[in-house]
Amino acid sequence: MNQHNTNLSRRSILALGAAVAAAPVIGRAQAPGLVLTGGPIYTGLKDVQTVQAVAIQAGRFAYVGDLAGAKAAAPGGRVIDLGGSAAYPGFVDCHAHLTEIGLREMTLNLEGSASIVEVQSRLKAAAAQQPAGPLFGRGWIETHWPEHRFPTRADLDAVVADRPVMLERADGHAVVVNSKAIQLAGITASTPNPAGGEILRQAGGEPNGMFVDNAMDLVKTVFPKPDQAMKRQALGLADKLYCSRGWTGVHSMSVAQDELDILRGMAGQGTLRLRVDNFMDLDQADEVLRTGPTVDPTGRVHLRGIKLYADGALGSRGAALLAPYSDKPGSVGLEVMSHDTIVGAMQKAKAVNAQVATHAIGDRGNRNTLNAIAEVLGSGHNDRRWRIEHSQILSLEDLPRFAAMGVIASMQPSHAIGDLYFAPARLGPDRLKGAYAWKSLLASGAVVCGGTDAPVEKGDPLIEYYAACYRHALNGFAGPDWGLDEAVSRAQALNLFTGAAAYGIFSEKELGSIEVGKRADVSVFSKDLMTVDPAEIPKAKATLTIVDGQVAHQG
Repeated sequence: MNQHNTNLSRRSILALGAAVAAAPVIGRAQAPGLVLTGGPIYTGLKDVQTVQAVAIQAGRFAYVGDLAGAKAAAPGGRVIDLGGSAAYPGFVDCHAHLTEIGLREMTLNLEGSASIVEVQSRLKAAAAQQPAGPLFGRGWIETHWPEHRFPTRADLDAVVADRPVMLERADGHAVVVNSKAIQLAGITASTPNPAGGEILRQAGGEPNGMFVDNAMDLVKTVFPKPDQAMKRQALGLADKLYCSRGWTGVHSMSVAQDELDILRGMAGQGTLRLRVDNFMDLDQADEVLRTGPTVDPTGRVHLRGIKLYADGALGSRGAALLAPYSDKPGSVGLEVMSHDTIVGAMQKAKAVNAQVATHAIGDRGNRNTLNAIAEVLGSGHNDRRWRIEHSQILSLEDLPRFAAMGVIASMQPSHAIGDLYFAPARLGPDRLKGAYAWKSLLASGAVVCGGTDAPVEKGDPLIEYYAACYRHALNGFAGPDWGLDEAVSRAQALNLFTGAAAYGIFSEKELGSIEVGKRADVSVFSKDLMTVDPAEIPKAKATLTIVDGQVAHQG
C-alpha cells in the first residue's frame, strides 16, 4: 500500500459526503468533535486505502477524506495532529484473558525467565517481599532454558519449603508446586490422574511437582482464589494497560460471572475504556445460556457466548494429537472435556443463538471440535460464527472444513514465533505443514481473526502484527521449519485485528474499518506498519487510542 495515497477520487468524496448528510447517527448540532490528520490514515477498505483526515462526531466517524472536508464536518472540533504517526481502525485482541492480564501485573511475573535459576531468584525475591502466606506466580516457559526440562518441586523447595508455592506455566495449562503444596493437597504416589489431566511423577511414582491441565485442580484448592477487590483492581489495570498498547477492544475468554458484573459496573461508572466482548466459562454460563447474547446500556460490555476446551497446550504436551508426540511416543495428549459435554453445551448455545468458542490446539482436538460442530449445526455452511480458538495444528484434510462450515479460526500469531523453537520436536516435519497455517486458511476462504492469548503472551498488537506478516522470532531468527510461506501480507495482517475481529463478533456493520457512520475506534502507532522495515514494527509505540470517539490513551 502507498502511504502517500491520501487523495480520494471525486466520486468517493461525494459518496462519503452524502453518507454524512444521510447518516442518522451524526447530528450537526452535537458538541464539537475530533479531527485527526498529520499522518497516513488507513481505512481498512480495499477501494480507499488511505485518507488525509477524518472527523469524529458523537462517537462515530462523520467524515473520511480530505482535511477541509473533515474540518467542515466537525466545526470547532479539536484537531489532533498525528505528527507523522499512522492511524488504523481500532485494533482488537480476539483472544485474551482480561482478568488474568491484570493479575499478572499484581503477582509474581515470571515472563522472560531465562532459566530455572532465574525462576528461583525471582521466587526468592517475592518471598522476601511477602514473608507469609502462599506464593503464586505465572509466566515461565522452559523451551529456551539451558536445563532443557520442566521445573520440579525440588527446585521450588530449595527456595521456599515452609509454605505452599504454585508457579503457572505461561500457557496456563500446567503448574509446578512445591512439596508443601503437595502435602497440603493430600496428593501421593497413589493419587490417580484425573480425566483430562496428568500428574508428572518421579521415581517411585511420587508427584514431581508438575500438574498438567485438569490435574491442576488437585493443587489449586490449597491456594486462595482472587477476591472481588483483587479482580476489580486487576480489570482496571488490564484496561489501562491494553489501551496504552493501542488496543480498542478485546474478546475476553473464560470469563466468570463476577468478572462480567465488574465490567458492567465499570462501564456504567464511565471508567471502562476498552470495548469488551465476553465468552463465559461453561460453569459460569448460566446467564448467557438463558438469555443469549446481550449488551450493557453503554454498549461497551457484550455477552457473546461460551468458551469450551477440547484439549490442552502443545508446550506441556496436553494438545490432543492424532498420532503420538514425536518427542514422547507414549503420549497423544489430553481431551480436557468429553465429547458429550462439548456437544451438550453446543446444543444449549444453539438454542439461544449464543456463540461458541472452543479451545483446540492439536490436530485431534481440532478434528473433534469440527466434528462436534457438524453434529450440532450440520456439515454445511452456516452463519452462527462459532469459533475455534487457536486452530493451531490441523490435519491438511481438515483445513478446508473451516471455510466449508463457516467456522472462524481465531489464531494468535505470536504463538508461532515462540512455539516453533520446540514445535518441530513435538510434531515432526509432516505435521508442521498444517501448523500455524494462517495463509492456507485464508486461501481456503476461511475467516481468520487475530489475538494474543495474553497473559500466555505479552498482549502487544505490534508483536502480533509482526509475527503475522514476518513470522520470524523477535530477534530476527527463523528456523528451517518455521513455514515462512504461511506469513500473510500486511493488509491481511491488519484485517486479522480489525475487519475480521469485527466479523468474529457480528459487529462488521459497526466496527472494523474507518467509514462514515461506524463507531470511531482508532489505533495510532508511531511507525507506519504497512511500509516500515519488519524489524522496526515491534519497536513502534502506541501514540493514541480512541474508543467511541473518546481518547482512551495519548502518549
